[in-house]
Amino acid sequence: MRKFIGPVLLGLGGFLLMAAIICTAWAPGVVKKTPTDVNTTTYLSGTANKLNPATGELESNPINTTSVTMVDSDISDDSVVGWVNTSCTVINVDNPPNCVDGDDERLIAASIDTFATSRTTGLAVNDEKYRADESTPHDGLVNKWPFDSEKKTYPYWDGTAGGAYDAVYDRTENLDGLEVYVYKVSIVDAPIDIAEGIPGTYSSAKEIFVEPGTGAIVNQTEDQQRFLESGDMVLDLQAAFTDDQQKLSISESKDNLASVKLILTTVPIVGFVGGILCLLAGALLVFRGRGSSEQSPAKRRETVGV
Repeated sequence: MRKFIGPVLLGLGGFLLMAAIICTAWAPGVVKKTPTDVNTTTYLSGTANKLNPATGELESNPINTTSVTMVDSDISDDSVVGWVNTSCTVINVDNPPNCVDGDDERLIAASIDTFATSRTTGLAVNDEKYRADESTPHDGLVNKWPFDSEKKTYPYWDGTAGGAYDAVYDRTENLDGLEVYVYKVSIVDAPIDIAEGIPGTYSSAKEIFVEPGTGAIVNQTEDQQRFLESGDMVLDLQAAFTDDQQKLSISESKDNLASVKLILTTVPIVGFVGGILCLLAGALLVFRGRGSSEQSPAKRRETVGV
């Protein structure tokens, strides 16, 4: 039996060591990259006090925001991923769809954004080959944090203000067993167009909850105000991921983080430890088997007279 078990253990040990080496040397550059098949829908809810032009008063209503983000595979490559994002915020009255027509009074905001980011750092990329002709150049992080996010300040893109602002690390929280870093983004009196040809200002306080291993955003809260040049408020909005969205984001982040740890940590440990043990055991059995064969005396064959 040793004759067969020894070589089998040697082969298994070699396989485990090779798997460990591959996961250590090659896998990080593949696993820690934004995939190119992303197609996600994110739901937020909250309240908004919106100016009613007919009465001149702010009216409070519940709101829904639907954000669809998908990869543009035509411009994505090994280092850069292209994105298309559509976002729509509507007043949640009379069971509205995810978005409504521009002449529907329930519409608060709707936008389409195209951009590209590094598949490793998450930072915006503005090379012409990755951008549509009329797309807005972006700066900083846009829709995710880098893998292995740090407790530091990152530049973060705000599409309404049209610029990057500091996302300052604030604290670490535990969301249903998932450790997340919370970053704060503060924007005060940024100049914007309230509507076409109507200038105003925009202020926003965001908290962004990031799973640091993968850089995924699992929750986001915002407290936003918009003002006319006169100082009159036209919008006062508070929103966050819905409860169901948070649960889904946390669950997906746990699964993704477990997959990354399996490939980058568990497999190398099992491969190196198990591989070495198998090689040692296999070599011992092979050498013992050879020694036994060499020391076995030859049996004397009795002669038979004729």
